[in-house]
Amino acid sequence: MADFAHPLLRAPTPKDWLEEACSSPDILLIDHANCEKKAASTALSLMFAYAEDLDLAGKMSRLAREELRHYEQVAKMIGALSIVPQRLAPGRYAAGMRRLVASSEPQREIDLMICGAFIEARSCERFAALGDTIDAPLRGFFRGLHEAEARHYRLYLGLAERAAARAGVNLEERIAQFAALEAQLIASPDPVFRFHSGPPDPGRREPPGRLLGALQ
Repeated sequence: MADFAHPLLRAPTPKDWLEEACSSPDILLIDHANCEKKAASTALSLMFAYAEDLDLAGKMSRLAREELRHYEQVAKMIGALSIVPQRLAPGRYAAGMRRLVASSEPQREIDLMICGAFIEARSCERFAALGDTIDAPLRGFFRGLHEAEARHYRLYLGLAERAAARAGVNLEERIAQFAALEAQLIASPDPVFRFHSGPPDPGRREPPGRLLGALQ
């Protein structure tokens, strides 16, 4: 971990998570598809939340379309690998990150953009790690998504910088708070395996009953 360096992230993806991902490509891809849908939904929600900001709305509109294209690519891969779609209970990561988001403006806008930047940055880092470890054809698939996620986290970070400048807020201090929380979520044992989960907790494995119905 001492050699890990990233503009936002403080901790690398744990080796145990990568091993779990390589042995559970079905859950990995199903949750990845969910993440792409959630990312598109988040972009659309921000368009409504800050409708008066046409610059932000334009960026989020383009982002939502790209995230949905990524979802279509993941869904196609799920079909190509004959993976049976299942409904997954959500992991702790996104909800855990949003615990830090303020409830009032202007801090709320800043925090939402910071939160988006970290989620996209972690996706980018994970795509790179998977591109070096997972078996084909997923290796090339994840490598192909890496650059897009890098653009996405920089987009959110730029919007956070703009919102902080308008409000006169110290952005670096707030980023450090989110970075500490994100590293804790990624490095601490996790009872379920998801695209953004921490290393598997050997004492608490997800029961089969958590996989419900069909993929939404």
